[in-house]
Amino acid sequence: MGLFVESLDVVSRFRLLSDVQWSLIASMLPARTGRQGRPFADARTMVEAIIYRYRCGVAWRDLPEVFGPWQTVWTWHRRMAADGTWDEVLAALTAQADAAGGLDWSIAVDSTIARAHQHATNIARHTGGWVELQDSAGRAA
Repeated sequence: MGLFVESLDVVSRFRLLSDVQWSLIASMLPARTGRQGRPFADARTMVEAIIYRYRCGVAWRDLPEVFGPWQTVWTWHRRMAADGTWDEVLAALTAQADAAGGLDWSIAVDSTIARAHQHATNIARHTGGWVELQDSAGRAA
């Protein structure tokens, strides 16, 4: 019973990655450089905050305080997207899952075509004929 209670203490709804999952990507993420300046944010917390944001669909400003300032999380995400870190993580995880047989490479192609009605465009359509709205009253007499 003691082991179960101890494991509940560390479980959090904000701890999204298991230790095994974290070990797969930890080496690909930014690390402390030893330079002076602002304190280095914990990489695991930043990645879990980014995952939480996408999983819940919340705005950056609505991230729970447990992840720290939302601006820091946003900056981490933006920098890792710009320098290709996310692409590297995706490529490594995809290669590992494929090697383990965990990916199904079946694809489906949908060839549905959605056409817009001719009046739905902003382009004037000229049919070449005359429109005689005023003269029709004279012919009726």
